[in-house]
Parts: sequence; structure tokens; C-alpha cells
Amino acid sequence: VQLQASGGGLVQAGGTLRLSCAAGRNVFSMNTMGWYRQAPGKQRELVATFTSGGGTAYADSVKGRFTISRDTAKNTVYLQMNSLKPEDTAVYYCNGKRIRDAQYYWGQGTQVTVSS
Repeated sequence: VQLQASGGGLVQAGGTLRLSCAAGRNVFSMNTMGWYRQAPGKQRELVATFTSGGGTAYADSVKGRFTISRDTAKNTVYLQMNSLKPEDTAVYYCNGKRIRDAQYYWGQGTQVTVSS
């Protein structure tokens, strides 16, 4: 489906990571891209997304620590994660709407593990 997430890893609490989600050129609408996460035993939840009005929205738990951004020339969406906490440990997925069929698709996920 051409959503490739990367950048996960193991980091200590207080550390930083930057996730990337590469979308196929002219395949996904960059304005619809977002990041979600799923921790073991929990439901997948929204972390950060671009809104239809051109802004951004964040889960309360990551506000002030995470930043979503995009590089339209590279068809890539980023999630800068600062001040990471053990509770941020999860598999992170990018999500976006494919232009061709207006359906939302998931990338394959990247593991983020924050040690205390």
C-alpha cells in the first residue's frame, strides 16, 4: 500500500526519536496523514494528525512533546518525539487516505520502546 514507517527503536526515558512515514508519490493525500499507536493489550489510539482545516491535532498525552510535520516534496510525514516516557512504548503506525479510492490505509508499524 506504499506507506513505509521507520525510525523506531529503544530509547531511555527523556530521550528523543523521529519517526518517518514515506508515502508513494501522488498516492496518498498528505493532508490526511496521521500517526497512531498501539500498546500491548490496548486499543490503537490517535497520536497526532493533520486536520482538514490545515492544522494539527494531538492526543492530550503527547501535547507539548510530540510534533507532526511533513515534507511534501519527499512525500514523507514525520513524528518528532521528545521527552519520551515509558508509557509511550507502543507500535506506531502511520495512516492516510489513498487518492485513488479515498480509503484510509495503514503502514506496517514501527516499534518504539522507552525504558525507565
